[in-house]
Formats: sequence, structure tokens, C-alpha cells
Amino acid sequence: MDNGQFKTTMRYLHIALVQLFIVHCFLFTSCNQPKTDNAGEKSPYASASTNSNPHFDLPDIQQNGELIVLTLYGPESYFEFRSEDFGLQFMIAREYAKSIGVSIRVDISRNQRDLIRKLKEGEGDFIACQLDIVDSLLTQVNFVGETELTTFMDSVSRQRKDDSLRPRQHATWGVRKDSPLLTASLSQWMSTHQKDFFDYTTIRIKSSGGRTYTPRRKVSSPILNAAKGEISVYDHIFKQYAIQCGWDWRLMAAQAYQESSFDPQAVSHMGAMGLMQLMPSTAKDVGVSQSEVFNPSSNVQGASKVINKLNKRYASIANKDERLNFILAAYNAGSGHLDDARTLAKKYGKNPDVWLGNVDAFVLKMSDPAYYNQPEVKHGYFRGSETYNYVNSIRTRWSEYKKKIK
Repeated sequence: MDNGQFKTTMRYLHIALVQLFIVHCFLFTSCNQPKTDNAGEKSPYASASTNSNPHFDLPDIQQNGELIVLTLYGPESYFEFRSEDFGLQFMIAREYAKSIGVSIRVDISRNQRDLIRKLKEGEGDFIACQLDIVDSLLTQVNFVGETELTTFMDSVSRQRKDDSLRPRQHATWGVRKDSPLLTASLSQWMSTHQKDFFDYTTIRIKSSGGRTYTPRRKVSSPILNAAKGEISVYDHIFKQYAIQCGWDWRLMAAQAYQESSFDPQAVSHMGAMGLMQLMPSTAKDVGVSQSEVFNPSSNVQGASKVINKLNKRYASIANKDERLNFILAAYNAGSGHLDDARTLAKKYGKNPDVWLGNVDAFVLKMSDPAYYNQPEVKHGYFRGSETYNYVNSIRTRWSEYKKKIK
């Protein structure tokens, strides 16, 4: 049993004990209540029911040490990127969890009906995605943060020129009616910290030397000097580490240009760093420390280890050139998302081991709720068009490099 399962078990045990206490009080009072002929008099516990769920409010959450947030997959709510958690709504909820001194755990639903069911049954503490305000929910849910979230999401969508982040009309977060302390705390926190929402959702990377890196990327030419056979000033590094993963060094250079435009200090909006855009968790996994991640040699060495791992993961794809498509796609989107696309390809009669016209078609569908909400999909939403273009762009640039650079 992992830590999350243990905490969930303890939560249900807490609820069961409270229910048992209520039943005990009801039975004790009933047994000791003086008999009366007045049928109109009722016990003060007459409305108690063993089927009702007692609330799990703010003090209980803080004692338990974990906030369970219910949400949906989506570009504005929650998604995974290279094994890390993102989504504007999730990132705001994570900051609230920090403010009350607890960790956060995400529970994903496939639709709003399932969200409401889980909230009512105590499987989560509040809903952190754009919940539609409808009359049928007014007696069950406290709506929180409509103004704050609508203002913020509208600003972000305009700033990023991304319509997928636009707020829905009358959309808000939801808390159970029987959690008044959590409702009040969350409502006050959102009102007070609305001005900080941009800060909460902006990736900042701190180096070991104390320097803070915000998203940036300095664009360079894709070829430094064709006459001299130079792609970049980092060619010697690509040549060194491409051998370790069995690649043409020009392929690694093409990938580096796609990732960072040969900027060793590049930081993406998702927090990926350096020439080969390693995510913090990925860098740690391949032994690249925070102090080394912006070092070109260390960064490329780490990327070569990632490529080796992906090569082994997709070793069942016998054709090496075909396998390359899957390695590149998984490097960009994460192997979990790529495996979801392969699963759907197989489900719809396509070949899960062939990219062109097969898996790539389902990669493109992974930003569509009709596909990423299917039960076979384990990792939900991602921007499949970016992964599709990533693979194609690298392969095209690599072909150009092979023609111009010998």
C-alpha cells in the first residue's frame, strides 16, 4: 500500500468512526429517552442517518496532511508532461494546499457527473476545474472563486493567444456543503491571492548558485557554417554522446535545435532546461544535478541516457528507422502519452508499431476529450499536434543536415 492509499484508508476510517459515534449517540439517547404519549415530540437525533456521510472539513484535512483535489484532464485544468504535473487550475490548487500546510493529491474523473459523485461521497475535498454552475447543484455544492478564476483565465488566454484556456461562462470550483470551514478558507484565500495567480503558474527554475531562470529561449541559426561543416559550437559534444546512444551526431544536433535553438540557458514554459530541455525530474533520474543542468556537456549526456532508455522501451519495434519516430515522440510527450496513442491505434484497427498513418493519427487526437477521456487512456490530455510537428521537424532538419554537413 502506497502513502496515498494509506491516507485514503485513514480518511475512510475517520468517517466510519464518526458515523459509528453518531449511531451510538442516537441509540443511547433513544434508550434513555422518557416515554411520552405526545407523538409530535421527536428525539434531537431523529434526523441522523447511518447512510449519511459526515463532513471531512478543513481541520480534518490538515490533521490528515493531504488535500485531495478532484479534477478533469484538460489544458487548463490538469495534465502530465514528461512525468510532471501541470495545468493552471492544478497549480493554483497546489499553492492553496501549501498555504494550509498539506500535500496535494489529484484524483481524475472523466466527466462532471463523476466529479460530483466523488465529491458527495467524500472521495475528494473540492473540485478544482471549471465546474458549471447549475441550479440542481445549489443544494449540494458551495461554488467558490468564479470571479477570480474567470478573470485570471481570460487574462492568460489573451496573453498566450490560446483559446483552449478561455474560461467558460459561470464556471467555478466546488466544495461540499458540509465543509463550511474549507469553503470559507478557500474563498478567502482566492480573493486575497488572485493577484498572485500569474506567479503561481509561471515556471521558475532556481540554480544551485541562487540564480532564478524564467522561460526564455535565444534563437540561433540552424547551421553555423555550412562551408566548414559546422552546425553549432556544440558539435563536439553531439559527436561525443551520439555514439553512446547509437545515433548520427547530426540527428542529435537536429533534436537540440528543435529543443532549444542551441541555447544552453533555455528554459521552457514547462520548466525544461538546457540544450536538450531536460525536465527537473528527468535530469535527476539520469544523474544530472541542478548545478550541472545548464552545462552543455552534462545536459547532452543526460539526454543520451534518456534516448538509450527509450530505445530499450521500444525495442520490440524491429525497424530502427521506424523506432526512431517513437523515441522522438516519447522524448517530447513522455512515454505514457505515446503508449496511450498506441493503445488507441490498436483499438481502432491501426498498427501500434507504425508511426506514419497509424500512431501519428492518434497522437493528433490526444487533445480531443472524445479520445483522451476514453477508459483505455491512462495519462489523459496532451498537445498531440506539438509532438507530431516535433517528430516531423527533427526528421526534416536531420535530412537537411545530412545533405549539407558531411
